[in-house]
Amino acid sequence: MNILVVHNKYYYRGGEDTVVDAEASLLRRNGHKVLIYSRDNKEIDTISTLQLVLDTFASTRTIDDIQRIQREFKPDIIHAHNIFPLISPSIYKISKKLHIPIVQTLHNFRLLCPQAMLFRNGKACESCIGKIPWRASLYHCYRNSFVQSSFTAIAITTHKILDNWQQSLHQYIVLSQIARDKFIQGGIPITQLSIKPNFVESTRVPNWSQRERGIFIGRLSVEKGLDVLVKAVALLDKIKIDVYGTGPLADLVSTASGLRSLGFHLQSALINRLHQVSYLVMPSTGIESFGLVAIESFSCGTPVIASRHGSLAEIIKHGETGLLVKPGDHQELAHAIAWAEGHPDEMKKMGQAAYNYYLEHYTPESNYKILMKIYDKTIAEFQKINQ
Repeated sequence: MNILVVHNKYYYRGGEDTVVDAEASLLRRNGHKVLIYSRDNKEIDTISTLQLVLDTFASTRTIDDIQRIQREFKPDIIHAHNIFPLISPSIYKISKKLHIPIVQTLHNFRLLCPQAMLFRNGKACESCIGKIPWRASLYHCYRNSFVQSSFTAIAITTHKILDNWQQSLHQYIVLSQIARDKFIQGGIPITQLSIKPNFVESTRVPNWSQRERGIFIGRLSVEKGLDVLVKAVALLDKIKIDVYGTGPLADLVSTASGLRSLGFHLQSALINRLHQVSYLVMPSTGIESFGLVAIESFSCGTPVIASRHGSLAEIIKHGETGLLVKPGDHQELAHAIAWAEGHPDEMKKMGQAAYNYYLEHYTPESNYKILMKIYDKTIAEFQKINQ
């Protein structure tokens, strides 16, 4: 099978970019020919505002590039990931014109929410689901800007009116049941939604001896619950949480007495650290569509202390593979961290259960089987429609 992977890279490399590369590698290892067509948001610095606006609605470059790729590579299927802003929904139009079936992984909630994370003023927000997202302009949800929020809301609304979301795609891939439910609520037909979680590559068997301390890995931003973590550790005596990552709350983290700010580290170093710690902390106040770092933690035999909402409430079984706390409740988070520090044997048992759960649900092998079923279904339905 020739597979064309389409992805608009983010300005700062994140989880989606990692998933795209890992999935392409997995497909190649299983004998498929894979070509990645990508644009990079760093290009935005070199183009005019007018051109960016035009590209977001309809990119002539995307149309030209995909037509050239179709002639040279002849893809059997297109697998799109992020398409905003440079690739644009033009990918739907040209795939239809060229008679190429297409699927898209929805890594976030951009089709429903201009801010993409169902998050506002430090809390989860679902005000725009299934509605015209004018509230995003009112509350400056996207980059705290009225203009950018309004532009994004208009783009989402326009493509919804043009029926790009429902009719141009043959299948969406969502990462969790909670994400599936939100998109159904937002108007995507249930028949177009398939669940396939992300996966983690792991060849190292965990060792549960000599583990200590807790760790946070991720972007240092409000939706990740850093302010909640800061308040939580302030209530704890002699407990330090190592924090790996960069972001707008870096200064807050570096000055917090209960946190040790360690900045950016390569993925290999983070995995090695996850094999050494007692638990991972994920106090997200925004709704995680998946939470890749939780699965990475499980693959290292490390339990997770996380917020009880979104996909984290699906992935983590309270008292079995980790601990769940009320989102935004720093006192409950502090209690969970203190309990974890005081019960190392119980945390090791949870870590062993977490590793077993990873082996059952999140390995490359199991993920590949799910992906192939989605591809086969998409191609079969496409051929049926176009007979």
